[in-house]
Amino acid sequence: MKEKNLTLLTDLYELTMMKGYHDIQNEDRVVFDVFYRQNPSNGGYAICAGLEQVIDYIKNLHFEKDDIDYLRELELFDEKFLTYLANFEFTGNISAIEEGTVIFPMEPLLKVEAPIIEAQLVETAILNIINHQSLIATKASRVCQTAEKDDVMEFGLRRAQGPDAGTFGARAAVIGGCSGTSNVLCGKKFRVPVKGTHAHSWIMSFETEYEAFKHYAEKFPNNIIFLVDTYDTLKSGVPNAIKVFQELREQNKLPQNFGIRLDSGDLAYLSKEARKMLDKAGFPNAGICASNDLDEHIIESLKKQGAKITSWGVGTNLITSKDCPSFGGVYKLAAIKRGGQIIQKIKLSEDRIKITNPGDKQVFRFYDKETGKIRGDLIAYASESYKQNQQVILFDPIDTWKKTILEPETYTVRPLLKPIFIDGKCVYESPKVMEIRDYCTKEKDTLSVENKRFLNPHPVHIDLSQELWETKNKMIEEKVKQKVKK
Repeated sequence: MKEKNLTLLTDLYELTMMKGYHDIQNEDRVVFDVFYRQNPSNGGYAICAGLEQVIDYIKNLHFEKDDIDYLRELELFDEKFLTYLANFEFTGNISAIEEGTVIFPMEPLLKVEAPIIEAQLVETAILNIINHQSLIATKASRVCQTAEKDDVMEFGLRRAQGPDAGTFGARAAVIGGCSGTSNVLCGKKFRVPVKGTHAHSWIMSFETEYEAFKHYAEKFPNNIIFLVDTYDTLKSGVPNAIKVFQELREQNKLPQNFGIRLDSGDLAYLSKEARKMLDKAGFPNAGICASNDLDEHIIESLKKQGAKITSWGVGTNLITSKDCPSFGGVYKLAAIKRGGQIIQKIKLSEDRIKITNPGDKQVFRFYDKETGKIRGDLIAYASESYKQNQQVILFDPIDTWKKTILEPETYTVRPLLKPIFIDGKCVYESPKVMEIRDYCTKEKDTLSVENKRFLNPHPVHIDLSQELWETKNKMIEEKVKQKVKK
């Protein structure tokens, strides 16, 4: 998991297009947007993640000698192009929305402005990184939202789709709200808390369950969480855990944080019965952790049933985002900068959601000045600006009669896309993961309760500026006329 050269982490067609641009000497400077079209799990928002890994990728972007040798073996590229690749370096600009930010469909999360041959190469890797981590961060956010103030731990490494997905997925899960991860490599690499208890095999390796608990408490006196469902949760596991707790209390060795973990059975019933037993024995402060294929919907159901669970270990369904296994981010050409002019580009489709927004853009977020909640996002040209002392009218790009009028001094506004690379040089330093997590928590507080509900969430309005809306519709009309003439 050390820094590595991912230059060949690309689709073949990126390289063949690069060769085409190289052969015809296309030196156009272009703008590409990274965005997604629908929120994961039909939710009301997503969480942006993966920027630090994009930065690492761009910094290490170069073709090694063995890369060039391999490409030569494909017999697709001539020596002139291979020589160009051997000396390749990224010289463009990249702007992006910071990790941990609440994001919405269709707005640029990341923008690449570079010579077209350079911009083409980075498409696949950027999408791979942003799509994966944004997906897992969003899933974690949903899980943590349901858990409310309870501790949520990421336990999914053994079920992840490989080491990278397990480690970077754990990173994203912490950004989304998890308090820590069982993944020790993630803990080392990103300095996030690592957490865990013991397996059923620890219990089974001793003659008795009591003996297993006692030895574990002796070896890890500050991490006394006993897995109690190996043989019989209520008749064996919990009573044996209580017996050890009592002994530790008598010896004045019972730590502040201690408890049990449930990993099977009816978690609602077992947690309520275990709570009664622990309270009766004089341990009202004992925690009850639950695991076993949890997700936001199961946690929500358990809470409605009155489960007495105080912390959650969430694995498979989180690290794989099982109900929504892909994020759907895309990378689309938005403009060509040629000879001092900006030639705007638009992609049309029979499917309205696949029609792109043209031009070099910025995303402005408007907040209610009194409550701090998001009023709406505005996709506008990068040349536009908005100040809180002016009236702003936000309108739906489709149903234009739907309008929100923001009166002067009733709102605050901030541009979301920040410079990351300028002329190939990184000008941004990524915060630590736990700092991003804190920022993400504050970001989620800018959403309303209605935005965050799972069933039919109220959407945050994503609008176009008047100038962008007019230009887009004019371009659509012109393309349609050209099609009709043919």
